[in-house]
Amino acid sequence: MVFMADQFDFFSRRCAWVNGPIIVGSGPSGLAVAASLKEHGVPFVILERSDCIASLWQKRTYDRLKLHLPKQFCQLPNFPFPEDYPEYPTKKQFVDYLESYAKHFEISPRFNQSVQSARYDETSGLWRVRTVGTGAEAGNRSHEMEYIGRWLVVATGENAEKVVPELEGLGEFGGDVTHACDYKSGEAYRGKRVLVVGCGNSGMELCLDLCDHDAFPAMVVRESVHVLPREVLGKSTFELAVMLMKWLPLWLVDKILLVLAWLVLGSISKYGLRRPSTGPLELKNTQGRTPVLDIGALGKIRSGDIKVVPGIKRFSPGRVELADGQVLDIDSVVLATGYRSNVPQWFQGCDFFSKDGFPKTPFPNGWKGQSGLYAVGFTKRGLSGASSDAVKAAKDIGRMWREETKPAKRPVACHRRCISQI
Repeated sequence: MVFMADQFDFFSRRCAWVNGPIIVGSGPSGLAVAASLKEHGVPFVILERSDCIASLWQKRTYDRLKLHLPKQFCQLPNFPFPEDYPEYPTKKQFVDYLESYAKHFEISPRFNQSVQSARYDETSGLWRVRTVGTGAEAGNRSHEMEYIGRWLVVATGENAEKVVPELEGLGEFGGDVTHACDYKSGEAYRGKRVLVVGCGNSGMELCLDLCDHDAFPAMVVRESVHVLPREVLGKSTFELAVMLMKWLPLWLVDKILLVLAWLVLGSISKYGLRRPSTGPLELKNTQGRTPVLDIGALGKIRSGDIKVVPGIKRFSPGRVELADGQVLDIDSVVLATGYRSNVPQWFQGCDFFSKDGFPKTPFPNGWKGQSGLYAVGFTKRGLSGASSDAVKAAKDIGRMWREETKPAKRPVACHRRCISQI
């Protein structure tokens, strides 16, 4: 019976031959690949599970969010930010930039296409990507598709799914529990006691936003964390680090950054914030842990408006017991616990990706696999890393595309089950 069901599913699903790479994801990484392929004259198809480009930025970020790095380090290939944009563009400005990017390069993703599986067919030497419809198309078998092509570009990125930790007693808490992806503004928490779980850039900024809306945040800090000033004497700390690394080894740049952080911010250990023994840049490169770039939260911690608390032991109705025995009365919980790759949920039959959904080959060589497989947006180096990989992947595909489409060569035939070509 299982065999018959599988057979029915196989023959009932619509199928399309993609005359170029299949790109999964239309966030900044997917858009960067698509634009770079346009420059090489290579056709492609982008599959996007949401109904818009950059759904993380458009639908799962808080209102006050700005780019944490200067705009020149965040622009996508061949398309600078408008000159009148500030050094740190707002969420709306960045989304507008991405929309302009897609329009300029005439990128039209296939929206509401959720990839269920992607696997390499050894027999045909082709990639097979199966999708189902989402949104209004969900549950409609006529919207199930299988895309078949020579190349596959995985561009779903590092932040495809929210991380929700298991916290003892959270189900008994009784108050509002929200992940940062659903948090928009502190207005909804005005006058409330809010426990923010997580002390990264999002956790710090949410606490600051809660303070600005007259809420009373307590921030859970379980691990050590690097806090750096966003700017030093009017110069971006990140830009300064990039400049120093042109001449100095990474370990020395780390030491310089920590000295500057101490001069600007002072000691942070007395506020319950412990620095890791590994330097901020080395930690970012080896573990992907981004240092916090302070935009005002540390001042609120010093003043007591943001309370720093240790790890959580358990929740109970209206309360939380902490690792040091403290018990706090709280009204709401915000989980600033980050995101993860969702590649392991749908990518099949290849060991290119590790269990955490990142390429096993470290940066800068993790952008290319075997059999026409590429990964963009997994460098743990932000938008600049994604753009770099996008350019390399597109150049490599473009080279093979030109070789395979030379007039002397026989064109690739449409797969016999395909109902259409793209």
